[in-house]
Amino acid sequence: MSERVFCKSDFDYQLPPELIALEPTCKRTESRLLVVGESEYAHSRLSNLPLFLRSGDVLVLNDTKVIPARLSGVKDSGGKVEILVERVEQECVALCQVKASRGLHLRHSVAVGDASVHLQERVGYLYRLVFDKPVFEILEKYGQVPLPPYIDRPPQAKDSSRYQTVFARAQGAVAAPTAGLHFDEQLLSTIRTLGVEVVFLTLHIGAGTFQPLREENLRTVNLHPERYAISQQSLDTIRSRAGRCVAVGTTVVRTLEHVAITSILEGETDLFIYPGFRFQEVDVLLTNFHLPQSSLIMLVSAFCGYGRTMQAYSTAVKNRYRFYSYGDAMWCERDEF
Repeated sequence: MSERVFCKSDFDYQLPPELIALEPTCKRTESRLLVVGESEYAHSRLSNLPLFLRSGDVLVLNDTKVIPARLSGVKDSGGKVEILVERVEQECVALCQVKASRGLHLRHSVAVGDASVHLQERVGYLYRLVFDKPVFEILEKYGQVPLPPYIDRPPQAKDSSRYQTVFARAQGAVAAPTAGLHFDEQLLSTIRTLGVEVVFLTLHIGAGTFQPLREENLRTVNLHPERYAISQQSLDTIRSRAGRCVAVGTTVVRTLEHVAITSILEGETDLFIYPGFRFQEVDVLLTNFHLPQSSLIMLVSAFCGYGRTMQAYSTAVKNRYRFYSYGDAMWCERDEF
């Protein structure tokens, strides 16, 4: 029997707009947790996560840190410019997304506060910009939290801490590893007392994570590359585990499975995981609910099984779960072929 060939439209679902979480919960661990079984679903809370873990498990978290990547500027011609820093390449050079009236050209100079920015070249849909001061210095002074496009409101003071994990360390992401937002220090401490190892890796999430897939045929999709790193010690801990590898978020899954394929501990990954993929490292996935037709819901479908995933999303909608970055989460064990 031949395997089903999936296309982008297979991963669509209807989401009432009011289920998009525009604000974080009052407390990180208050988020709801949909526990995905073989044929039924249980409803819990993130505060109950220790009940689902066992001694010998390894919990893997992404310690990337979101930078204040959104800048507002004015062209020397007077037009407004919005800059989203995608990647800092050198001290004063960054790849960016740019929105500007009538575009941005080599002749333009853009003022961001007391800093000046010039276009060096176009790189696909991105712009390589040269700043007259260190990029991180400018971001620290003028940058705003890069909330996702579906959170249609200005950033607030609380977003600086809540759109950031409590274990964020390695700055470089322009989107949060959202499954990690549900953890606080108390929950992590409780998990460790169970005999669960907690280890970290880094994958710097780019703004391309919110870009819709253009191709209907999944076999022709090319994802944007993202930088990652994992230590040999962390990898050894994961591979010598007595229990399960529990990945917190799709970024952790992509990193671990990329390393399993390449044996390279640091670099870039554009690994696209969709149904038919054979997992080598991850046993359990904790993840938020993702956009329709996105590469992330496709990864979850590859992990949980297509039918089980789409039914889980239907169950979440029916039970009024909160969706996307500030939303609720699901716990699922790997589908066995």
